[in-house]
Amino acid sequence: MSQLATIVVLAATEADSGGSSFEWPTVILILGVLFTAFCVFVAVVSTRHEERKLRISTGQEEAVRKLVDRYEQLAATTLDAQQRTAADVAELRARATAIEQILRSVD
Repeated sequence: MSQLATIVVLAATEADSGGSSFEWPTVILILGVLFTAFCVFVAVVSTRHEERKLRISTGQEEAVRKLVDRYEQLAATTLDAQQRTAADVAELRARATAIEQILRSVD
């Protein structure tokens, strides 16, 4: 692509110096090739950008999925611990009630 740009610059300098110049169809062809090359470049850059965004998005989804799994595991563990604690408190209340009844009967 740099060779093509050099040709265009040389053509411009030759036209200014009074040398032979390119005909209009040649100039239009060169500009068309430059425009096509630019469009291909933009398409390649855009495709790479979208691919990178997709790869990052996939990585983030995987991280969120792991985080949700960990949260669910912790929630299940916490619920189990709360249920055991509630059972222990209920048992302690029953014992305290039984001890109070024994103490009242002694009085």
